Amino acid sequence: MAGLVVAPQVLAVEEGVKVLRQGGNAVDAAVTAALVQGVIDPQMCGIGGFGVALVCEAKTKQVKCLAFHARAGSKATPDMWADKVIKEAPDGFGFFLKGAVNDVGAQSVGVPGTVAGLCELLKRYGTWSWEQVLQPAIRIAYEGFVVTAELARSWKTRERFPERPSLLQRLQFSPEAHRLFLKPNGAPYEAGEVLRNPDLARTLERLAKHGAEDFYHGAIASVIITELETHGGHITRSDMENYQVRWHEPLRATYRDFEVISAPLPAGGLAVLQTLRILEGFDLQKMGHNSPTYIFTAAQALKAAFTCKVRYHGDPEFVDVPVDELLSEEHNRKWREKIERGEVLTVPRFGINEPHGTTHITVIDDEGNIVALTHTLGSSSGVIPRGTGFMLNNAMVGFYPLPGHPNSIAPGKARVSGMAPTIVFKDGEPFLVLGAPGGARIVSAIVQAMLNVIEFGMSPIEAVSAPRFDAQVHEIECQARIPSWVLEEVQKRGQPCVKLPQSYGGIALVQLAMKQGNEWVGASDPASGGAAFSC
Repeated sequence: MAGLVVAPQVLAVEEGVKVLRQGGNAVDAAVTAALVQGVIDPQMCGIGGFGVALVCEAKTKQVKCLAFHARAGSKATPDMWADKVIKEAPDGFGFFLKGAVNDVGAQSVGVPGTVAGLCELLKRYGTWSWEQVLQPAIRIAYEGFVVTAELARSWKTRERFPERPSLLQRLQFSPEAHRLFLKPNGAPYEAGEVLRNPDLARTLERLAKHGAEDFYHGAIASVIITELETHGGHITRSDMENYQVRWHEPLRATYRDFEVISAPLPAGGLAVLQTLRILEGFDLQKMGHNSPTYIFTAAQALKAAFTCKVRYHGDPEFVDVPVDELLSEEHNRKWREKIERGEVLTVPRFGINEPHGTTHITVIDDEGNIVALTHTLGSSSGVIPRGTGFMLNNAMVGFYPLPGHPNSIAPGKARVSGMAPTIVFKDGEPFLVLGAPGGARIVSAIVQAMLNVIEFGMSPIEAVSAPRFDAQVHEIECQARIPSWVLEEVQKRGQPCVKLPQSYGGIALVQLAMKQGNEWVGASDPASGGAAFSC
């Protein structure tokens, strides 16, 4: 059996494959590739971020979840932004606050978890040293990389709402970001141009020499804390020193004859599993893929899961979430009955959905070990600690900005996330591995790609390429390739539909691996600019 790497960045996939070819296992390759992703996709992920990973051991078939979520600093309070709320974003992606304090700047930063997470993953399951896995990222940061069309386009994309800073505006936020990622005239790099980051290379060299502990206890930690304290952040030195990753049992549920395993709260796997539990009661094959009846039904099931997300989801270390009830047949039968009656559901508009950033990588080695790793900066805070070359996350934007909600702010708390690395078992063996960047829309994309394979028999590339939709506001938001006459039939049922400007993309970027016979076949969403390479 050949190894496989799937991710939205070709260069990261190549570096992961090189590790497998040199005898490294799936974890060695995944950590190496993730570190490279942080160099070449600097506002989606990096060592200032956070994430979650599923690991499946080939010999035991056991699946474990490593969570390294960002956490609110000890100076944060539930009501600290109560007087700054302007309104909820019309698209459901968070709240607009005065000064965008939850979105950019020092106050938007949560305690980063990526360095601790990747190091722990390597210690538990890897065979390469921490110094070894850092070398490709160091080399690329020094030598530079060719800016991809996707990255260049992201710097030119305007946000739909003026209250939400664009990626380019985040680069313009601080002199450090401006110096590193923009030309002297303030323009972003174009596709095909080479971008170098020697500051980041030197930071990674320090991590290689002094270990991950330096990020939380040493010189790097000092620079981070100085930057945040100078500009009114909520993170203290003790917050950095006391940061810990968490190992969890993943969430499990059945769908038809398959076992679906995904990342637990505060990640997004619960919404994936609940949607599937609702849809299991419908004959989706008979409806037909992306037929009016299918779109209506699947969208209402997604709305039901997102409604429960708004009502109940939070960090389980801080709030009691009725997970078993939300996945129970009794609970989901009630939602199913509403859908069968033709009810048009509406997601309550007081929840927080994270921004569209994030990235993902899936690696399977020749022994069958699997890593599905999703990590992110949110959409990046614009804050670069002086001289370090890396941007810090804006995790705080994902919290509810008022007290009294399951996802409200609290010191040491992690916010709800859409990240949902998922492994599907068939007859006791891994069959599908899925993950995606795309904020809260990850859930919708993962569910549909999975159904494309299980219900409609699609190949991997067909499954990630088929048109999809999202349903977490009242309207169903659809990729432009779904025909207008199909949506007209959906709207006759009282369900509004709108087309996104994108034919591809806009609703997460699914990275999928599927077992076919004795081999794994991968597919990267064609809108992501990524690749699936075997070795």
